[in-house]
Amino acid sequence: MNMNKTSRIIPAALIAAAVVVLGLTLKAGIDNIAFRDREVTVRGLAEREVHANKVTWPITYSIAGNDLATIYDRVSANNDKIVKFLTSNGISPEEISVNPPDTYDATSNRYRSDSFSYNYSISCTVTVTTGKVDKVRELLNRQSELLKEGIAFSNSYINYQFTGLNDIKPEMIAEATKNARAAADQFAADSESKVGKIKTASQGQFSIDDSDSSTPFIKKVRVVSTIVYYLED
Repeated sequence: MNMNKTSRIIPAALIAAAVVVLGLTLKAGIDNIAFRDREVTVRGLAEREVHANKVTWPITYSIAGNDLATIYDRVSANNDKIVKFLTSNGISPEEISVNPPDTYDATSNRYRSDSFSYNYSISCTVTVTTGKVDKVRELLNRQSELLKEGIAFSNSYINYQFTGLNDIKPEMIAEATKNARAAADQFAADSESKVGKIKTASQGQFSIDDSDSSTPFIKKVRVVSTIVYYLED
């Protein structure tokens, strides 16, 4: 009789234990689902001002006249003067390119304007491409020396670039991530919770823009990272 009673108690105890374990497991699963439904999306910004390390400077001029050979000789002389001005002031020949001249023949234009009193006009551009940004900025302030040589030049768009993005990317990404975490911590504190693990993270595109129109040689580098954190009680 006692053995029969014992044989009934043991299976019942095992079943009860299994029910308890199953209940705890279900609760943990439900809590985990509820926990994972709580999240916060934050953005971290990182900005940095840098100096351009590359510049492209086109020096353009035009000469008009009625004798094409004479105009060509003047173009060659002007190019030599410009190149001498640049090389004697720290720009290497490898950093200078003389573009082929662009010729306008008014005699072949049946729609020519009477306001254009010459038969030919030749435009030419001498371009400097260099990493010597400060040197170019210095020479821009000394262009009057070319005017004294009889060269009526014009500056096309001077393009300043920053090519060292890969060198500062890791630090900026780390800074953006840190700022995103600070925003998440503040949100969690306000909601009486705490920040958990990262659910998803995406790095935004880096942008490089002029700091302002008057200083195009100073660039502003910017990146925004978007991170989703789980929130815990």
